[in-house]
Amino acid sequence: MMANPSKLANLPRALWRRGSGRYALVVLGLWLAVAAVSLFWTPQPLLATDGYHVWEAPSAAHPLGTDGTGADVLSWLMAGSRTNLVIAALTVVCSGALGLLLVGCMVSRRAGLGSVTVAVVDALISIPTVLIALLLTVPFGASVGVIVGACSIAYGLNLARIARPAAMLAARGDYVASALAGGASGWYAFTRHVVPNIVPVLSVQLTVSAGTSVLAEAGLTYLGVGVGAGVPSWGHSLATSVKFINVFPLTVLWPGLVVTLAVVALNLLGDALNSALAVGGMERREDDGR
Repeated sequence: MMANPSKLANLPRALWRRGSGRYALVVLGLWLAVAAVSLFWTPQPLLATDGYHVWEAPSAAHPLGTDGTGADVLSWLMAGSRTNLVIAALTVVCSGALGLLLVGCMVSRRAGLGSVTVAVVDALISIPTVLIALLLTVPFGASVGVIVGACSIAYGLNLARIARPAAMLAARGDYVASALAGGASGWYAFTRHVVPNIVPVLSVQLTVSAGTSVLAEAGLTYLGVGVGAGVPSWGHSLATSVKFINVFPLTVLWPGLVVTLAVVALNLLGDALNSALAVGGMERREDDGR
């Protein structure tokens, strides 16, 4: 069974009607806008430093102050929005692809394949994201790719485990049985009839994964296994100033506030998507609005 096209067409309006969805759309829209603007303009050049004006308070020249090298905090946060946006987007794509692949194997009618996949997922899901990142850092070094790889593996496994019950129920439905009886392949039946039925679960988990990847970037960068030196990111701004939080708290406040706003927006977006895509949810909201 395919998703109702009318629901997808009305999805933006359904999200905007909810307070959480409205907040998420506004914050994510600002995030995208800032990332786009930073490609062409920042208040100060990123490589510009001034040893005579370190840890400055907000001023006209530096609206959010400067860090320990005299670099403009606002410029680094604007440029860092691109890095974190790329990390979140790639994590969603890669973890979603891995999760769906594992779910497809777990609900396969080949009993051996399903059992082995379930055992593998249960065995690997307990490995912390930090440990995966450390293992990837050894051959590849600290980079954005390491963050994306570690988050994609960890969140893909988690997605597979959470989506499995709903996928199992859909895979045993009449639509799948009819498709298989008509000669369709197992993967065609899975993508055609199973995946649309687990979209609400996927939407929540993928948006949560995006938000968690922002937190993971900050934590892994602080540990030295995140983005490389000189690469602007919100985690980099936190890592370079957190040691002086007692003396210069504002330099930690701004990146921490940006990370909090983005993570909350992504989590609320998942909740709003879940409500909007739930069976009958959109129709009920449209009736209420009349």
